[in-house]
Amino acid sequence: MKIFSIAGYSGSGKTTLIERLIPCFTASGLVVSVIKHAHHSFDIDRPGKDSYRHREAGAKEVMLTGGARWALLHENRGEAEPSLDEYLSRFSPCDLVLVEGFKHEAVPKLEVYRPAQGKSPLWPDNPHVIAVASDIEQALVAPEARHSARAAPPVWLRLDDTGGIAAFILKTLSLVPRNQGRF
Repeated sequence: MKIFSIAGYSGSGKTTLIERLIPCFTASGLVVSVIKHAHHSFDIDRPGKDSYRHREAGAKEVMLTGGARWALLHENRGEAEPSLDEYLSRFSPCDLVLVEGFKHEAVPKLEVYRPAQGKSPLWPDNPHVIAVASDIEQALVAPEARHSARAAPPVWLRLDDTGGIAAFILKTLSLVPRNQGRF
C-alpha cells in the first residue's frame, strides 16, 4: 500500500482534486482508498437512528452493514486520536491510499495552493510537500512566500492538469498502472 497526501487550507480544492484523481487511478487498474482528516467534531450518524442510539448508550464501536457497503463507527471516548498509521492499518489491501489533510505527517504531499485565499503556502516550511498544484504560475507567488530554508521549491503543477498530477503521483510512488492508457 502506497500513501500520498493532498494537503492545503480549507476551501483550497483538496476534495475536488481527489475526486478527479480517483477515476484516473481506478481506470488504470489500481485499487484506491481515501482517508480524510477532519479537524472538527463530525458525525455521520443521525439522532434517533438505531446505530446512534447504541453509541449514545455507550458502545465503543457500532458497525452498520448492508449489501452495498458497511461502516464502522468508533468512539474515542476520551482516548487520544489514533495516528495516521493506526488509521491506515484498518484499511483493506489496496494499491494507493490518498490522504486528505494530515498536513504534518511524514508522507509525500502535494499542496493545493490558491493565493486568492490570502494564506501563505505550506511548502516553504513543510519538508514533506514535494509538489504544489496551483491556479497560478509559480513565478507569480509573492516573493515573501517563497523564502524558505529549502534549496529549491517543490515541483509546480497546474491545478487543472489532473492527468499530469496523477502521473506525477504514480511516478513519485513507483506505482505501475495495470491498464495502460492516458489520463
